[in-house]
Amino acid sequence: MPCPVFQPADLERFRSDLLAWFSTHQRDLPWRRTRDPYCIWVSEIMLQQTRVAAVVPYYERFLARFPNFEALAAASEQDLLTHWAGLGYYYRARNMQKAGQLMCESGVFPSTHEGILNLPGIGDYTAAAVLSIAFDRPHAVLDGNVMRVLSRLFADSTNIASSAGRKHFSALASLLLDRENPGAFNQAMMELGATICAPKNPQCLLCPVAGLCQARAIGSQSSLPVKSLKTKSAPEHRSVFWMEHGGSVLVWQRPPDSRLMPGFWELPEAAQLPLAVPSQKLGSFRHAITFHDYRFEVWSAQPPPDLAQCRWMPLRALAGAPVSTVLKKAGRVVELRQKQARAAAVSSG
Repeated sequence: MPCPVFQPADLERFRSDLLAWFSTHQRDLPWRRTRDPYCIWVSEIMLQQTRVAAVVPYYERFLARFPNFEALAAASEQDLLTHWAGLGYYYRARNMQKAGQLMCESGVFPSTHEGILNLPGIGDYTAAAVLSIAFDRPHAVLDGNVMRVLSRLFADSTNIASSAGRKHFSALASLLLDRENPGAFNQAMMELGATICAPKNPQCLLCPVAGLCQARAIGSQSSLPVKSLKTKSAPEHRSVFWMEHGGSVLVWQRPPDSRLMPGFWELPEAAQLPLAVPSQKLGSFRHAITFHDYRFEVWSAQPPPDLAQCRWMPLRALAGAPVSTVLKKAGRVVELRQKQARAAAVSSG
């Protein structure tokens, strides 16, 4: 199908220049060294709502423990969550395991669009990425980076946050797709948006397709894409208790049917220990997730006689257990406080 926004010669030039740039300037990322659909799928799930630099060590550790979908399907929940802990959005890990179990039933990683979409936790973007990169299938990817590139390339002010806008840019991406090299082209589009065509201060002088960019020609690249503003949430203030006894800390575990992070260990709050009396503030930290902006205070307290659903966990066991990010951040606050106290004691002595 011809591309209505490019002449054939310009379309060919765009594809050629973009792929040439990508072959020379792409970042060396571990999931780009394989065509294994399982490994590519793991990377794409991890990269959802998570920065590339943060994903790399988790990806390598995860694949060392679960090198194929059979190993993933057979993992215990605690083992799975421990190797996912820190990436957030834990439903992703559970959906991956469910998908792995379905693959075990069929014996293969699905290689069709319908087959991949039938797996839990996979949408159009992930399906297109895996199909194009692992199987050379001509499916165009569409994420925030690609929409930004398209919006600027054609000076297109369509709202990328609307469902109509996504359909519009999805159609554009499909028209531009190099169907002879879909995997490399898709990765090149995402790489261009991630490294050159950035949300702020795009590096147009380094862009391989700047000569074809309509937004740059009219000087509107910094005002595109158009995206409806999200409503900012007000900070929410919460307090957690840090109670140590005999080398252990008091924690509680979210139940298996919890809507948020089931199976993860947390520090107690007043909801878990209503009779606990705060004694000393140890510090505070910020924790932002999705549309919530939390301000946590960490307090020491004497454990009440009735520990309810809480239990003592050895401090040395925390590193190998699925613990929440809030607990990890609180632990760092306490560790810093203890170091400061030791330093003060040495200086005064």
